[in-house]
Amino acid sequence: MTLSKMPLSEMPRERMMRDGIDALSLQELVAILLGTGTQGKSVHMLSQELVHSFGGLEGLLEASLEELMQVKGIGRAKAILLKAAFGMAARAQRQKHIPYQELKTVPQMFELARLHIGHLKKEALFIALRDVKQRLIHAEVVHLGTLANVQIHPREIFAPAVRHGAYTMVIAHNHPSGDPTPSQADYHLTKWLLDSAKIMDIAIVDHIIIGKERYISMKNTSLFSQP
Repeated sequence: MTLSKMPLSEMPRERMMRDGIDALSLQELVAILLGTGTQGKSVHMLSQELVHSFGGLEGLLEASLEELMQVKGIGRAKAILLKAAFGMAARAQRQKHIPYQELKTVPQMFELARLHIGHLKKEALFIALRDVKQRLIHAEVVHLGTLANVQIHPREIFAPAVRHGAYTMVIAHNHPSGDPTPSQADYHLTKWLLDSAKIMDIAIVDHIIIGKERYISMKNTSLFSQP
C-alpha cells in the first residue's frame, strides 16, 4: 500500500503522534524526514529505496552526501537534511560517554573510539583522556587525514591532555579498509607517539586500531614494554 492510499490515521506522522517514535519502522522515519517524494516515485518508495541501498541504519549513518545523492530522487537539499539528522543521532550516541565514566578495559576503549571514528572514510586519530582514577575526562578527534607522523604535530595530540590535566591517555585510529591489521607505518606511528609522550610526561596506555568489526590493541606489542 502506498502512502497516498493509507488511511490518514495510519500515516507515519499520525502514527508517531499517537503511538510514539518506537512504533515506526526505519523506512517510515526516513519518509518523515524526506517529507515528499519525486516525480514518478512516492516518498514511501524513495525511503524504501534508501534503506535498501545502504543496508539499513548503519549504512545510512555512514553514507556521505555524495553517496546519498546517487539515489535518484535525493537532491542536495534532501541529502543535507538526511545527513544532518543522521549526524545528530551519531553525536547523541557519542555523548552517552559522559565525562567521569570508567574507562579501564580495552573493549571499553574500543567502543568509545568506534563511536567517534569507526564510521569515517578517512584515517583519523582519536584521543581519550583519563584522570588518576582511570575515568574519562575528555575525548576528541585530533587529526583527520593521513597519519604519517611527519604530518602530525605533537601539539595536536598532547595539547588537549595538558589543557584537561590528563593523567593518562588512550590513542586510537581507524583503518577505512575495515582491516585493523597493523601496518609497518602503524608500528612507526606507535613508537613516535610513545616517544613523544615520554617527553610530555604523559602515559599512553594503549594505541587501538579500529576496523569494521574488529580492533587490534597495540598494548601487547614490544613497543609498550620498552623502557
